[in-house]
Amino acid sequence: MPRLRSDFWVSAQLRRLNGEGIPAVQRRRGSPEAGAIFVKIDRLDGTADLYGPAPQALIEAEDSGERLFSAILTAAPSPDVEERLAREIRFDSDLWIVEIDDREGRHGLPLAA
Repeated sequence: MPRLRSDFWVSAQLRRLNGEGIPAVQRRRGSPEAGAIFVKIDRLDGTADLYGPAPQALIEAEDSGERLFSAILTAAPSPDVEERLAREIRFDSDLWIVEIDDREGRHGLPLAA
């Protein structure tokens, strides 16, 4: 099953989150078709969580076509999350960044098992 384009996925995720009263914005636009998507959750207390694409082995095992995410950093100081994002951008300049502001860390992402 083909995976939904990155631009469509980001747009739908932003619409869903904002509709649920969870402030979210697109911080960086990547490749429309297949750019990797990273999600930063700012917990508004100086810490943040970072989620990125799940490892390929887990995605292939699921084979549902759905984008799956895994935690990269949790409850980390915000500067550490920003440093990791900068490294990811140097590695792949076509990536997307979605930022969510939520004290509870809500994100609604499908997580890999």
